[in-house]
Amino acid sequence: MIVLRLDRMLAERKVSGKELAERIGLSPVNLSRIKTGKVSAVRFSTLEAMCRALDCQPGDLLEYIPDDEVGDHLGLHEAD
Repeated sequence: MIVLRLDRMLAERKVSGKELAERIGLSPVNLSRIKTGKVSAVRFSTLEAMCRALDCQPGDLLEYIPDDEVGDHLGLHEAD
């Protein structure tokens, strides 16, 4: 599973979602959908615009989590 870590980068850069949306020409609603994972794809041009606006690399925004570890990352691991 690929997870978007946009909230973390916004906090590090002290930029609001609304401000980022304005900088990259995206509606706040569409940016929110990206942040919450409600979209299944992000255009490279959008990813590039986010990286440019936040002065970061794509790897700063995206993280790969193996399927068998998703529960752990989401706090859904089974009790022993």
